[in-house]
Amino acid sequence: MPSIVSAQPAWPSRPIRFVNPGPAGGAGDVTARIVMDKVSSLIGQTIVIDNRPGAGTNIGMTVVAQSAPDGYTIGLGSIAANAVNKWIYKSMPFDPEKDFEAVSLMVLVPNIMVVPMSMPVSNVKEFIDYAKKQGLVSYGSVGAGSSQHLAGAQFGLVTGVEMQHVPYTNSGQLNTDLIEGRTQVLFQSVSAVAEMVRAGKMRALAVTGTQRLAAFPDVPTLQQAGVDITSTGWFGVVTPAKVPENILDALNKATVAAIADPEVSKKLTDLGSIPRSSSRQEYAAFMRAETAKYRDVIAASGASAN
Repeated sequence: MPSIVSAQPAWPSRPIRFVNPGPAGGAGDVTARIVMDKVSSLIGQTIVIDNRPGAGTNIGMTVVAQSAPDGYTIGLGSIAANAVNKWIYKSMPFDPEKDFEAVSLMVLVPNIMVVPMSMPVSNVKEFIDYAKKQGLVSYGSVGAGSSQHLAGAQFGLVTGVEMQHVPYTNSGQLNTDLIEGRTQVLFQSVSAVAEMVRAGKMRALAVTGTQRLAAFPDVPTLQQAGVDITSTGWFGVVTPAKVPENILDALNKATVAAIADPEVSKKLTDLGSIPRSSSRQEYAAFMRAETAKYRDVIAASGASAN
């Protein structure tokens, strides 16, 4: 297969490192491996995934920000690193806007609102009525600033339901506690709970994105259920600042082509994600908009770190 960047033979002449600032096996890691495997074949060079988790993605993204701007280190942009952490961490080791170049969005990752089967509700309106009668409901997440946390915080702000955030370090325990009723609601990633919903262990009330999911076509969006919010995680590709334009354009072209590939698209959709590529300019504007969007949400939630 001819290289997609054959007009620029100087790059890539050696393997490229892709830094994933989350854990191995997590949604970001799996997404990156699916997309970068195809990008690798398109540019004719090996791409090695380098997992650098910790500090809510800040450790790995610091590695990206401080790497040489030569196109041989790229990284996983996300709602945490490139939009939310700025408002949660009192001290950031990098500037989320100035220290990175946007390449392309890869996927949108909506969450799904689930409740225990023992809860006497079957839709979002009934949940709101039930929660207000209870006075307080608890919801779990994998930590402050996570998509689960942000969705719950937004839900409470818009509906007036008093939501108590319970952070977990173990995603499995997060799901178990919901099933057993120790927490009352969860805005979890689709891939993490899909089989439990299908098995009748928890009930799905809504999805947090802008459209229904192919995996659960009968489950409405929150907006369709009368709650005017969207809360969607996302992953994209970024590089250190000041990478040459021709390399950024080549990376964008390859990433867009990879996501358009039917096999890649199906793998991403099967994860519960929505494949979504973009131009470099569109992705940069998207990250700025997401950063602005979550400022008030984080302030109202009181979430903070370090």
